[in-house]
Amino acid sequence: MPELDSRKQTVLQAIVLEYITTAEPVASEMLVQKYDLGVKSATIRNEMAEMSELGFLEQPHTSAGRIPSDLGYRYYVDRLIVQRHPGEAEKQRLRDATDDGEALHTLLRDTMRALSRVTHLLGVATTVRDTSVTVRTAVFSALGPSQALLVLVLSNGHVENRMIECPPGLTLEDIGKTNEALTLSIGGKDLRNLSKIKTSGTLGNPAVDKLMGVLTTTIRSIARELTRGKMITEGEEFLFAQPEFQRDAGMLADLLHQMSESAILYEAVTPGEAVRPVIIGRENRNERMRQLSVVRHSFFVGENEAGVVALVGPTRMRYDASIPLVSYTAKALSDSLTRFFG
Repeated sequence: MPELDSRKQTVLQAIVLEYITTAEPVASEMLVQKYDLGVKSATIRNEMAEMSELGFLEQPHTSAGRIPSDLGYRYYVDRLIVQRHPGEAEKQRLRDATDDGEALHTLLRDTMRALSRVTHLLGVATTVRDTSVTVRTAVFSALGPSQALLVLVLSNGHVENRMIECPPGLTLEDIGKTNEALTLSIGGKDLRNLSKIKTSGTLGNPAVDKLMGVLTTTIRSIARELTRGKMITEGEEFLFAQPEFQRDAGMLADLLHQMSESAILYEAVTPGEAVRPVIIGRENRNERMRQLSVVRHSFFVGENEAGVVALVGPTRMRYDASIPLVSYTAKALSDSLTRFFG
């Protein structure tokens, strides 16, 4: 990345902040009027022209105004940004969300809803594809003559519930024996082993053996689903309100549908090795994401990574507010999950 002198840095920072606020190309005359740059409009125009040649600015149409390029945003995020840390009201709203619930899915949903409403961006949370996650607790309990509930609590705080149709002729004693056998069979096992689990032996009762077969199939299915990782999104309506996307709402609707139905958004949000916490526009590997930026941070249960929280929005994003908000949210979520499940 080319280095900029102090004047160009000041001009670039002003253009980024102004464009983020107005969503309109920024002209040199406006910069001179609004910002104390200490030089005339002609000098600013020359600086803007040079930064355009270097790739930091773009001219979207025939107007004299410029907008930041992806490279311009990257320079701003890496070297010029002054982060605006969350206010007490924002922090309290996020803390309330992370404390509101006991299951991982509930916590993530409520937290992403709060983060999205604070920022007016798309909130995304993913759980890690971690086959080493183990079963902490397995409980199988009767709900009626023909139904029972299977509850699995995992070491990363995730909870899975499944309604099970029971074979006829089972007694409460049979359910108790099944629960004991289930605990012995899967307690402490990781998802890798659960995805391959088989029915073990016989318990001497055809109805109980049949029930164990149903449970084994269900648990195997749960394990295979969880090893793919899960994703929760909140705040799609805020993306539609962005000026960039109002001109072609159909395109955005199609993009969001494709991202939610495939691994596109999951892969964009979930970092691989040595991946930046902020991904801007064309830095996204998938070309469908290249009108968007992603700000993300991992959250943990104890010392184990449990997933990622992120904000997704146009490249014209309030990075100064989004970066510290995502970081604070990840910490608050980690604290709650560790308290509940650590």
